[in-house]
Amino acid sequence: QVQLVESGGGSVQAGGSLRLSCAASGFTVNQYCMGWFRQAPGKEHEAVALYPTISGKPYYGDSVKGRFTISQDNAKNTLHLQMNSLKPEDTAMYYCVANTRNGYCYISTVPFNYWGQGTQVTVSS
Repeated sequence: QVQLVESGGGSVQAGGSLRLSCAASGFTVNQYCMGWFRQAPGKEHEAVALYPTISGKPYYGDSVKGRFTISQDNAKNTLHLQMNSLKPEDTAMYYCVANTRNGYCYISTVPFNYWGQGTQVTVSS
């Protein structure tokens, strides 16, 4: 049974850091595209970071480039998102996602057939 369990969200002041984790079960993280989407109140889902893309490199949304880093811990079958220099506009519910249908990364939510329950990130100014 596939399951994605996120942890690491919370409240932080602007300029601070948080590290999100996503523990996967039922499949191996390095065999499929996994990543993070976020959704702020009243807004659509936004692709934050995905890995690996067809080039083998991570994808980062323009708003988080240079501040966020996605990584995999294959030994623990876990995905991480290190978030530095956080801004109030990063406030959102963050979701861990996996595409086990074809394994490819897309910036659309549609191909991702597994989602975690979400973890809230709140950044205050």
